Amino acid sequence: MTNTNTGRQALQKFSRLQALQKIAGLQASKALVAAAAGVCSSAAWAVNDLPGGPKVNQLDLHEPVTKIGEQQVWLHNGMLIVCLAIFIAVFGVMFYSILKHRKSLGHKSASFHESVSVEIAWTIVPFIIVILMGAAATRTVVAMKDTSNADLTIKVTGYQWKWGYDYLKGEGEGINFLSTLDVAHRTMSDSGRPAGDNYLLKVDNAMIVPVDKKVRIITTANDVIHAWMVPSLGVKQDAIPGFVRDTWFRAEKVGDYYGQCVELCGKEHAYMPIHVKVVSQADYAKWVDGKKKEMAAAADDPNKVWKLEDLIARGEKVYNANCAACHKADGKGAGPIKALDGSAIVMNDTARQVDILLNGAANGAMPAWKQLSDTELAAVISYTKNAWSNKTGKYVQPSELAAARAGKPVQYAFGASADSSAAPAAAPAAAAPVAGGLPLAVLFGSGKAALDGAAQTVLAEAVDYLKANPAAKISLSGFVDSTGSAAQNAELAKQRAFAVRDALTKAGIAAERIELRKPSQIEAGKGDAAQARRVEIGLAG
Repeated sequence: MTNTNTGRQALQKFSRLQALQKIAGLQASKALVAAAAGVCSSAAWAVNDLPGGPKVNQLDLHEPVTKIGEQQVWLHNGMLIVCLAIFIAVFGVMFYSILKHRKSLGHKSASFHESVSVEIAWTIVPFIIVILMGAAATRTVVAMKDTSNADLTIKVTGYQWKWGYDYLKGEGEGINFLSTLDVAHRTMSDSGRPAGDNYLLKVDNAMIVPVDKKVRIITTANDVIHAWMVPSLGVKQDAIPGFVRDTWFRAEKVGDYYGQCVELCGKEHAYMPIHVKVVSQADYAKWVDGKKKEMAAAADDPNKVWKLEDLIARGEKVYNANCAACHKADGKGAGPIKALDGSAIVMNDTARQVDILLNGAANGAMPAWKQLSDTELAAVISYTKNAWSNKTGKYVQPSELAAARAGKPVQYAFGASADSSAAPAAAPAAAAPVAGGLPLAVLFGSGKAALDGAAQTVLAEAVDYLKANPAAKISLSGFVDSTGSAAQNAELAKQRAFAVRDALTKAGIAAERIELRKPSQIEAGKGDAAQARRVEIGLAG
């Protein structure tokens, strides 16, 4: 009896537990459905047609505002009608034959081998249809490639992931700027909360063109293949690195027209919108005048010595316009995008940071930024060195970026910013020779020619000595041991000496003060093994 009661109680507890689980699961499901419905309904309520861009539930092509665009729509509809007519005719005859000549109605299949007339007919008729379709399209295709007699020529350069516009000929010649996705839209995308009719189509700088003028577009790219397309203008042209392609349009209506890069160009492909703003001739002339004044005001003297606070203020604007989309406004990065806040390169290796910005890194994942001016690059580097938790007090001047861009050795001006408006300080007294002096030994890892932290410390001591003794010249001697391949050992010693030489020249030591000597050999069993992996810095004599 006791066992029976115990079993009944256990069964009742199990049943109550199942009921509670069902209720909890139902409530969670209802909450999830309600949340999803709320998101969907709010999103559907918020989106409207975008003039010059996509429409809600759009099935047809964009409304054209150019003659070429109108011809494209006419061809599209005409070809669709022809294909639909062929489809109806072919399948109509086929289904009619199947239904009306089936065996259940008493029909028997005919026995014949061939029909010359049918063979000729189904060869000639499709041929004529194709010729007519091709003839109708040829006129438009030829017109699309006729870029002669343009009123305005603009070079469009694709970058990962933005567009560069250079006004080459016509009114506005000399104007150039970058066009990037608006930072607020990237933030909306990252947070998963889209808003607005122009979501992911808003840019910081639209391409401005006059109405009723023939605009020639020359496309190229800086890194990978992109494609510049604005459907309402009837233009789509690939932008290929090392190649130049062109197209044209003549907008007949003022307004804003949108497009996107339509060639898969990397992880940020979805964030390369295009905004072409067509304005009246009078408004275009005003824009050109204002833009040229703006560019003249922004033009910087590359030899100007900037204050640290001015570099930071300028750099923050450059960072927000070009870097924040990937590295985030707080410098923390995300996923494969490296953080700049607390980065060892940003805080301690200016030469490497400059090299990354000028040449890119990670096989293009970090693009090169050569299109920015020396002042903009110096400003954004100085900003990253002093933003967030990177309170280094270090900075870079535009003149140093200009030298680095030209491939010259640069010694970067670290330290607190000097007041450029202050009167020049008196010339310092001659520095005293550094205690210790030469020779110094730069040690390398086994089989390696890269400089580690300990080697950098020795090099800094050598640089201090050479700056304190400007007349001194040095020799670099690599050492090898007698084990292994003599040729490989000699080559490794040479590469190590080159590494030391390059580091010294980057630190500002003139190349003519450095003499490279043939490697010396240490016999096996004599001396510390590490000494066979050294480059000795000694006085040349």
